[in-house]
Parts: sequence; structure tokens; C-alpha cells
Amino acid sequence: MSTSIPQNPSSTNVATLLPKLHDADADFRYMALNDLQQILNIGHANFLSSDYTISAKTVDGLLHTLNDTNGEVQNMAVKCLGPFITKAPDTILGPMIDKISNLQTGNAVDNSVPALALRAVVVSLPRPLPGVPRSKAVQDAHSAITKVLIPRLVGYNVVSTGRKDLPKPPKGLLQVDMENGTDSNAIDVLTEVARCFGPMLQEPEVHALQKITSEIIESDRSGSVLRKKAVIAMSVLASYFSDSLLSSFLSHLIESLRNPHLTPAKRKLYITILGSMARSIPRKFGPYLKILCPFVLSALSADELDSEMADSENEEERDPQIDEAREAALTALEAFLSSCGPDMIAYTPESIDAALRFLKYDPNYNDEEDDDEMGGTQDEDEDNEFDQDEDFEEEAGFDDEDDISWKVRRCAAKAIYTIITMHGSRDLLEDGTLYSQIAPALISRFKEREENVRLEVLSSLTALVRRTGEEAPTTTSTTNGAVQDGLMGPPPSRKRRRVGSDASMFDTPTQLSLASGYVSPPKPVGPKTGPQASLAQIRSDIVRGVSKLLKTSSQATKQSSLTLLKDIVIAEHGGLSSFLDQIVTPLLDALSSSVSSTGASAATANNLRIEALHLVAVIAEAHPSKDLEPYLAKIVPALAKAAKDRFSKVAVAALNAAEQCVKALTPPRSDSPGQQYSTHLERLYDMIVDRIPAQDTDTEVKSSAIHSLGILLGRTSGPQGVNLLNRQKRFAGLELLQDRMKNELTRLASVRAVDAVAALAQDKNEFTAKWVTGVALELGAQLRKASRSLRGSSLATLRMLVANPATRAHLDEKTVEEIVSLLLPLLTSNDLHLLGPALIILATLAKNNAAKIINDNTVKAICFVGSTPLSDPVVDALLILVRSIGEQGAGGRLMQAFLKDVGVGGNPDLTGKVIGTLLVFGGPSVGVKLDDFIGELRTAKDDQRKCLALSVLGEAGLRMGTSSPLQPDLFTNYFAAKSDKVPLAAAVALGRAGAGNIKTYLPVILSTMGGAATSKYLLLHSVREILQHNEAEADIIPYANDLWQNIVAASKSEDNRAIGSECIGRLAIIDPKVYIPQLQTFLTDPEADTRGMVISALRYTFADSDSSYDTYLKPNIISMLTTMLNDPSLEDRRLALTTFTSAAHNKPDLISPHFPTLIPLAIKETLVRPELVREVQMGPFKHKVDDGLELRKSAYETLYGLMDTAFPHLSPLLPTLYDRVVAGITDEHDIRVLCLLMFGKLLALAPEEESVRRLEKVAEAFRSVLSQKPKENAVKQDLERMQEQSKGVVKASVLVGREVPVVEGSGMEVRGWQDYWEWVKKEFPALVKAAEDELREKDR
Repeated sequence: MSTSIPQNPSSTNVATLLPKLHDADADFRYMALNDLQQILNIGHANFLSSDYTISAKTVDGLLHTLNDTNGEVQNMAVKCLGPFITKAPDTILGPMIDKISNLQTGNAVDNSVPALALRAVVVSLPRPLPGVPRSKAVQDAHSAITKVLIPRLVGYNVVSTGRKDLPKPPKGLLQVDMENGTDSNAIDVLTEVARCFGPMLQEPEVHALQKITSEIIESDRSGSVLRKKAVIAMSVLASYFSDSLLSSFLSHLIESLRNPHLTPAKRKLYITILGSMARSIPRKFGPYLKILCPFVLSALSADELDSEMADSENEEERDPQIDEAREAALTALEAFLSSCGPDMIAYTPESIDAALRFLKYDPNYNDEEDDDEMGGTQDEDEDNEFDQDEDFEEEAGFDDEDDISWKVRRCAAKAIYTIITMHGSRDLLEDGTLYSQIAPALISRFKEREENVRLEVLSSLTALVRRTGEEAPTTTSTTNGAVQDGLMGPPPSRKRRRVGSDASMFDTPTQLSLASGYVSPPKPVGPKTGPQASLAQIRSDIVRGVSKLLKTSSQATKQSSLTLLKDIVIAEHGGLSSFLDQIVTPLLDALSSSVSSTGASAATANNLRIEALHLVAVIAEAHPSKDLEPYLAKIVPALAKAAKDRFSKVAVAALNAAEQCVKALTPPRSDSPGQQYSTHLERLYDMIVDRIPAQDTDTEVKSSAIHSLGILLGRTSGPQGVNLLNRQKRFAGLELLQDRMKNELTRLASVRAVDAVAALAQDKNEFTAKWVTGVALELGAQLRKASRSLRGSSLATLRMLVANPATRAHLDEKTVEEIVSLLLPLLTSNDLHLLGPALIILATLAKNNAAKIINDNTVKAICFVGSTPLSDPVVDALLILVRSIGEQGAGGRLMQAFLKDVGVGGNPDLTGKVIGTLLVFGGPSVGVKLDDFIGELRTAKDDQRKCLALSVLGEAGLRMGTSSPLQPDLFTNYFAAKSDKVPLAAAVALGRAGAGNIKTYLPVILSTMGGAATSKYLLLHSVREILQHNEAEADIIPYANDLWQNIVAASKSEDNRAIGSECIGRLAIIDPKVYIPQLQTFLTDPEADTRGMVISALRYTFADSDSSYDTYLKPNIISMLTTMLNDPSLEDRRLALTTFTSAAHNKPDLISPHFPTLIPLAIKETLVRPELVREVQMGPFKHKVDDGLELRKSAYETLYGLMDTAFPHLSPLLPTLYDRVVAGITDEHDIRVLCLLMFGKLLALAPEEESVRRLEKVAEAFRSVLSQKPKENAVKQDLERMQEQSKGVVKASVLVGREVPVVEGSGMEVRGWQDYWEWVKKEFPALVKAAEDELREKDR
């Protein structure tokens, strides 16, 4: 900034610059404008608003410089208009627009300057925003647009001014352009008027702008550039068309398309308009597709193609406009498919035919291949010809610049990609359409001579392969791809886990390592039918074509080819065993491709090498060791070389691939490893170890190397491991890991590597006591660090060290005591994430030496845990610790502390569980007996003591089982107690004791359920406790029928409905053959309450992870879900949505084929229904109540859950879903918060173009939320809500910049977002910084 410009300028400073605008020297004029711009930018908002004279002189000066003969001066004058118009008086806006629009640029070089100036003015004016009251400045700006600018554009007054003395406007700017065939950029001004002030335009104004735009499009004088701009303007205007105007406009287009004398050029324009409107107003445009789509398809019909080809044979030159029309038709078809998916379902077969027809359209190339050979098979002659084609770009006869048929083929490939991604649901896959029609056609186009088309073909086929992998049954998914390590999980258990189960807490090291992804899962058996079988049938054709592409084509094509192969391996969990001899050599050639020092070519080569390494990784992961063995001598050296690459991403990919090779060469993947594997493993070991201490190694590379080292050391453990890695290298590797644990940059990676080593350790002789104790204490020390991820990983690793006998054997008493002292602070930190594992570690240590663990500090810490609210998993961990202490005979001190220090002051339910568990397993060592608590129950005067005694007795009865001396009447006697707490505590205790002794307790419960309503409510709680323990299922079955009838009868009462629903749902699992059909029958009951009870019950039925009853559930589940989601009751539909969420999460295999039917029912409930909004009189005020709010909230919650578990099935409905999420941002607070989370997921999961298309609407919604002001009578809760939603919006805004790179561009489609983002950074800098810091910390 010039030193002459003051920090707080005034109108006087502006006045001093105005004479310089008329200086004879262009440099002076330019510098004066530059200073003026800076003054206008830094000046306060009103520093010119009260000085009309100076403002008027400034306008004259700017008009003079706009007509300058120097182009740079003109450009600077245009830049000054934006900041000037925001500071000038409101009354000067109209005259200034009028003067600019009438500016004659006779002396100027560029005659488009007036339109550029008008556009700069329009985009700088204050504009209407959704949800924000329209200020006086906005209304004044709109008035100037209406009264001055629109008449100057169209040439007449659209809205009557009421004054007859005013002269008529001169000929409109657009009329001049149309008559002269010029482009003054006035159409850009119209576009900005519609974009910025569309919501305020009156219908006559919209109609007038639409009319002049249509005239430009249809005028023969209009140039191609002007017509393209007019199409864009029409798509922007379309958002503000009334229903009648839209219908009239489309009717005109239909009549024009029916014109028998329609030229290809006009046809292209009309079809282009249809495609742009489909993208801009998909919901309003969709219903018209049943009339409009046939016109687009007719341009792509086989008859028309044959006719045109026949005519072209008789002519010397082909008309290029015909191909341009076809390109436009395919582009429009893609827009229809992507934006109006539900409306295009009926036209999907015809769309596929059209796209395939033009995918092979190449009229200038004499291809002798018969059309019937599109199945992907080629004869030997064609293979030889394909092999000899060493350069697709250099074939003779194809450099004709007039040949644009490649654009048609590219658009056809893009349309196919859209069909696969947006409409490739399970229906198209299962019926074979995608593989019988599309896949062979794509394979046949591998020989495509144009690079851009070939890339689109490979991209489309890759999308099909990925969709096949996504649609594969979830039970066969076992890959943990090289790039996404850790997706493997333990095999699904058929045993349901009950509440309070101890079994899952003492996982063996093998189970823990499997859950962590360290042990290879069993190889799945591929399905014999379905999409994966179809993929297997064409696999050989794909590989043959791709292998040739890898030898002859460009780097971009090679990278796309490698991506395709990688996705085939992932989708089929292998499948390339028979083709490795064709793939490995070109794969390694791609891996060793030369890299220039800088520039785009270096980035392309590096991307190619990274993709090659990813393919090596997935091949090593998914194929048997014997298949890899012949190629390891070439692969391992290539990986060693790539690991030393100076580009960190290449080195990281090489180390990930090396890790997968290690897994392939070691047990259990390799059952009988020989000496040859040892050689390769030692070379991999040297490669990995070499990268860890190197000073020039990037931190990310070091972390990957450390992780790989941990996997290598872990996988070579055990009897067979001795032959794979010598003892000296093993100990050196372990010492290196211990050393790196002390380094701040590598400690997290080292901790996780040690976790892998401990998880897979099989022999205690593979470790030294010094190493184990040193690592254990270092892990304990890491628990004090600030990093939460480091603390969590350190605790998990310490748990593994303690759980594995091979490492636990080296822990001496002193080390154990130190570990305990390091763990105790976690017990009092209220961090539930760390509390559970810490308790499990203590329980494991207590099994061997409880006396050394139990001291005053430990007892105090355990008592603190027992007196705080805990989640169920932490309660289970606490009870395991208590049981271990009791079994070792060291529970006396703990029992006394709980009775004295916690006692009635704590939560009776939790305290009772702890004392009851300790009482049973501690025996005589605890110093109290069961009779003591029976006596306490009978003699206690206060409710708290009775509740505690009941809880202790219930837990003791559960733990003692059939040997328990407790009788049901001990608990039922207290059902009638005059207390709010005691009867319920007695009911829960009855159920827990009954779960351990069904034959004694359940008959008593059944006989009592016919009594008073109060007893039924309490007994339902008892039944729920029994049903939650699956160990009792076998004993329950004889009583199931009576229990079912009693529960159903008791649940008809409103007070019992919630607890009864849970009991019904859990009981249905025990005998599904009998009870699931009964539940389905209840769904048609005329009583809404009965239907609601059953819907809630099904939520618990679906929530069970057991698959043994799926056989009985499969025939009924879809009809049940459909029935309940269409229930006439609002409350029942709300319950149905939660049940649908439960089913989608726990039974995806059963319902995923029917997601296209079920998901729209959930999306439908997100709409605001005005008939459900009513006014309620509250004193002198009226308050609006939305009866549909809870239903909408449940619908959004369901969709949020489906985004995690079933996003591929949402693809056909993605445009609708995205629109509903954006709409929800301006809904009520709870829905808004949920939609912000969904928006963040969509940014990461949805195609980038879907996000870009909605950025302007998203910006409007975000600005609306951030512009909300608290009411004068707002309470603290209201202020907190507003602060929370503002944080959420700003965080989502930051995510847009991270996930959508196009936002950094300057396209018109993102300018609205850029303006919003600049406003956010200016108005909310603290929130922006906090959001950026939070996301940066999350990425670490």
C-alpha cells in the first residue's frame, strides 16, 4: 500500500485522487485508480455515504477511465467499481448503472468493458439470503436492478414505473448483441442478475429475461460463444421459473424439437438446454422427462445413425455438427441419469443401448470387427494387430482435426460410468445387464486410439468392478487392502453376547490379534452365481487387454489399468493366480519407470509407481504364497529399491507392499515355509530396518517401516519362525522398536508395532526379560502423555503384553507393582475409553498374584470406580477384576472398603453387582455371608439399604446358579413395598437370580403375572433380565408359550408397552419359527398401539447378532419393514425408522437387496409437512408446534446410519439425499446438527461433482444459520445451541475446502461459495481457526 494512503481514509482523500484520473499519462491514471481501490477497500462502510458530491465525481472519473484507450487502466477501473458501490450512497446506484449501460466505448480497445463493469457492480451489491431479513440496502439494490438494469438489458420497462413522462429505454444491450452478432458480455450480466437477485425477481421480469435469452439462442446471428453463455443463463434462470413458465418454456422446446426442418446446430442447443436444466432444477424437471427424454434418445437412435452413415457415404465430407449434436445428447443423457435418477428408471435400457452404440462410434476408422463380437473375445489376428499397435497416438490417418467423433465416444463412456455408479444397484448387477451388455463393450474398447476416451473406458470398467465388490456378501469380505490396513475382523460369532458377559473380556492373544488384523483370515469361497461369478467369467479378457495396455500405452493409461487390476483383486479377494505371468513383468516395468526431477511428468510417474505398489500389495495379500513364489526374486528387489525413493509416498507404498509380502511368506498363510522364503524375508527385514534410523527419512516413511517391522517380527514367531528369521536379527529388531518408543516422532508407530509383536508372540524364549520389562514400563510411562491416541495405543499394547503368556512370563513382581501404580491414575480419571482396558490388565495380573496388587491405593481406586456411573463394557471389566481378586482369596479388604466407603452412598445396582460377585467368588475370605445380606434386607429401615441388599442377593443368585438357596418369594415380597425404588430393585434382582435358576424362578413369575397391573410391570422387568442372559435359553424354551402369552397380554397396557416390547423382541429370538410370523400378523392390527409395540419389539429382534434364526426371518423381514414404514400412525412410523436402522446395521445381507425400495420410504419422511404444523396459544403468545419434527429427526438418523453401512445402495438416490441433507441444515436445531454431520460424510463419499453442484445452495443455508441472532429473551440453553450450530457450520465449511479441491478454482458454479467463505473468514475468524485446529489434530 502506498505510504500516502491513510489508515482511516475520508472522502477528502478520494477527492484528491479524482483529478489524476484525467491525467494525460496512462501510468498516472493507473496508479491513481490503484490508490483509489485501496482507499475504498480499507475505508469504513459509511465514509462516502454522506458525501454525494464526491461520490458523483468519482462516478464520472470511473466512467472516464472505463472509456480509456489503455486496457490496464480500464481493468483497474472495473476493479474499483465493486468496493465503491458498497461505500457510495444508495441514491447514486441507479444513475451510475444507467450511465455505465449507456457508455459508448468509441476510444476503447475492448467494447465489452461496460458489460464487465455492470457485472462487477451486480456481484458486489448486497443480495437476498435465505432465512435472513432483507435489509434496506438489499431492497435498494433490487430496486435499481428492476428499474434501470433489466430495462437496459431487454430494451423495455418490464415492470411499470407508474410515470408516463419518462422516456423509453434505448435498445437493449442484448438486443444489440443479437442484431449485430457480437458478444459484449451483456449475457453475463443477465446471468449474474439471476444468480444474485433471482429470489426477488417478479414473474414478469423472469419471463422477460427468459424470453430474450431464448431469442439469443434461436437467433441465426448469435455466435457460438454467445449461445453457450445463453444456455448457462437459462439454467440459472430456471431455478426461478414458475410452474406455468417452466411448462410453457418446455412446451416451446418440445415443439422446436418436433420441427422436421430442425438443423443439427439448433438440435444441439435445445438438447444442451435440457441437460443444463436437469442439473439446475432436477426435482422440477424430472417429471417432464417422460416427454423430453425420447427426443434426446432419438438423436442417438440406431435408425438415425444408419441413415446418417448411409448419407455420408455419398458425400465427400461429413457434417461435424451432427457429431456435436450427438455429443450434446449424450451429455444431456448423463445429466438426466445423474440428476433425475428415479425419473430415468424407465429409460435405463434405452440409455444403455444408446451409450453402447456410440461407445464404438468411429466413422473415420475402418474397423473390420463385426458388431456381434462385442463380447470381449478377439481372434488371433486381432490379437496380433493389437500387439503391434505400439503407439495409439501415432497411427496414420487419424490426425484429422475435424474428426470430433472421439468426443462422442468419450461422452458415451461417461454416460456408461454414470449408469454404473448411479443406477448400478443390485438389480442391474443381479439380472446380468451390466456384465452381459456393458462389460464386454468396455473391454472391446481397450483398443481405443484416443487417450481421453480410453481413460474413460477404463474408469467405467473400474467402477463396475468396484460396485461388484461392494455388492459382495458381507460374510465373505476379508481383505484388509494394502492401503486400508486393518479392515479384517474376527469371524462372526453365532453365540449372542448377553449383558454382563465375562467371556469376551478375556480374549486369547490369537483372538485379539485376529481382531487387530495381524492374522490372515481364511480365504473365502467365491459365489457360483451372481455378479462375482460374472466378473470371474470376463476376468481373462480384462487381464489380456490390460496386459497389452501396460506394454504399449501412456503413463496415464497404465495407471488406470493398474487401478482396474487392483480393484479386481479386491472385489474377488484374489483371482489373478493364473495371470501373474502376464502381469508381473509389465507391473515391475511400471514400478521402475523413470522420473524427471520436477513438473507434472514427475507427478504422473510417481502416481504410476504408487499405483503399481498398491497392486503388488493387494496381489500379495489375496493370493497364496505358492502362486507368488516364482516372482519373489523380482518383486523383493524392486520393493527394496522403491523403499529408498526420495518421494515419501512412493516409499510408504513400497513398505506397505513389503508388509503384505511378509504376511504372505509367513504362517499361517504359508504352512511350510522353506529356505527360499527365509532369504526373501531377511532381505525385506534389511530393507525395513535400513529406513528406520536413516536421518533423511520422512517421518511417515519411518512410521510405515516401524509398523512393517512389527508385523515381520510377529509373523515370524513360533516354531516355524526360527527358520525364517535368525535370532540375532530378531533381537536387534526388538531393541530397535524399544529405542524408537522413546522418540517423540515415532513413539506412536513403535507402540503399535510392539502391539503386533505381542499379539503374535508364541514362545517366551524369543524375548528377554530386560526387553519385556523395559517395554512394559515405557508403555506405562506413555499413559501420562497428552496425546489421547498415544495413551489408548499404549494401554492396548500393555494389555496385549500382559495377556500373552509368552510375554507375561517375563514380568517379575517388581515390574508388576510398577505397572499397577502406573495404571491406578487411569481408574480415577473418569476416562471410560481407557478405564475398561486398565481394569482388564489388573484382572489379568490379579489371576497370578492378587496379593501383590491389592493394597490401600488399589482398593481406593477400585472403590472410586464402583461409585461412578459406568457403561456396560466397563461394568463387565470391573466385575472381571473383582472376580479375579475373589478367586485368589484376596477380597476381604476390598469387601470391607465397598461396604464401608461406597455402600449405600453409591449406585445400588452397580455396588450390588460388585459385592455380589465378590461374595460368591471370594467365599469365606471376604468376611461376610449371604445370610448377612438377607438379614440386612429384612431389618433395614431405609430404602437405599434395601435396594443395595436386593441387588447383592440378585447378583449372588445369578453367580451361584442352581446351587443358590435363595427363593423367589424373598424378592416378590417386596413388590408391594411403599417405595418408588424398592419394588423395581426387587424385580430386577428377581430376574438376575432367576437367570441363574430358570426352573425354580420362571414358573413362579408366570403364575404371578396374572395378578395386579403393578405386579405385571415389575415382572416384565424380571423377565427382561432373564432374557438378556443367553445361557438360560435352553431352560426357557419349555415355558416359552406361556411366557409369550403373558408378555403380550401385559404389554397392551400403556405403562408396560416399552418394557414389554423389549421382552417380546428378545423372546422371539429364542423360538423364531413360532413367534416371528406372529409378530408379522400383529403389524396389521387395527390398533396403532399394538402395531407400535410390535415395531419396537422387532427392533430388539433385529439387533441380535446371531444368524441362526435368519432362515425364519428372511421370508418375512422385507414385508414387515415395508408394512411398518407405511404405517398411518406418525409415532409408529418413527418407531419403524429406528427398527429399520437396527435391521440395516445387524442384518444387512437380508435387506440390502431391497434397499432401493426401503430407502425412499425413509427419505420421504424428511420432508416438512405443513399440515402437521399447528399454532398453540400459550397465554398471550402463539407458538408453532410441528408434530412431524420427531419423525423427521428419526428419518435423518436412519439415513445417517445408512451412510456408514449401505452407502453404495444410496447412489441411485444420491441427488435426492444430498438435497434433503442441504434442506435439513435450515431445519430445527437437532436436525441441523445431524445434517451437518451427514454433509461432512457426503463430502468424503459422494462424487465431487455432486458436491460442487450444490455449493451455492449450501453456502446460502450456512449463511442463513450463521446470520441468526439470539432473541432478547433467549436463555442460556438457546445461546449454547446457537454457539454449537455455528461451530458445526464453520467446521463443515472448512471441510468443503479440504474435500472439494475445485473450490480453489474460479468457475462460476463455485463463486457463490467463495463469496460466502470470504465472509465467514472475516466475520468468524476465531471459529475458523478452532475448526482448522480441530481437524488438523484429528488427522494426526
